[in-house]
Amino acid sequence: MRLGSSATARLDAELLLMRAAGRDRAWILAHADADLTPVQRARFEGWLDRRARHEPIQYILGETEFYGLTFTLTPDVLIPRPETEHLIEAVLTKAPQEAATRICDVGTGSGCIAVTLAHELPQAQVTALDISAAALQVARGNARRYAVDPRLRFVESDLLSAVRDERFDIIVSNPPYVRNDEVLQPQVREYEPHRALFAGPTGLEVYERLIPQAREALVPGGWLLLEIGHGQRDAIATLLRGWEAVGFKADLQGISRVAMAQRKA
Repeated sequence: MRLGSSATARLDAELLLMRAAGRDRAWILAHADADLTPVQRARFEGWLDRRARHEPIQYILGETEFYGLTFTLTPDVLIPRPETEHLIEAVLTKAPQEAATRICDVGTGSGCIAVTLAHELPQAQVTALDISAAALQVARGNARRYAVDPRLRFVESDLLSAVRDERFDIIVSNPPYVRNDEVLQPQVREYEPHRALFAGPTGLEVYERLIPQAREALVPGGWLLLEIGHGQRDAIATLLRGWEAVGFKADLQGISRVAMAQRKA
């Protein structure tokens, strides 16, 4: 079967073939003339058809890699992006390794942030919030996969509303920040959950609600860390007026991806 000229298409086809055949890439390359069984062929061709209709390969395979860990995915949750790994790195600079840091992940989705932080910070106690019960179910499974579930609590919540009487040392979030009119690739627009993508007409609507809530929920000296969209740095800096130590972390292309701010002590 032709894989096409696109490098991405070729890689996707190879990944699907490896999963269908139950073999690694080295075996596939060494046995290029090997035949698939009828069941394997049917599975492979069905997956190729789904991918040709722009369905993300992560949903087809049901998992993806993030910060060196493998996360189970369903269409109920956003696909973790490499950019979000910068958010993990930023949190790790603020959270002592041996301290029982109280962390709250707002809009946990697949749990990639909450589970990774619990994995990297063995003393941390993590609360994972999401408005979607289906997303929380996916996140719980990922926490069990890495045996961090005893230190993770999952709560259905619209932002911080369900824990408004609690206090945290760190609040972290990768919230929806896409404008409603922004043009997205078909595999994003047609398959990923819109509630996890779109914030409103400006893309800032969730930040406008979350930042004041976080100020109330953080202990004095606590940190707020947010993933932000391309071109949102100045607007986020305005929303963080009155906070201390406001700063931004850029990705490898020099685009600001993480906003950091400390509640006044």
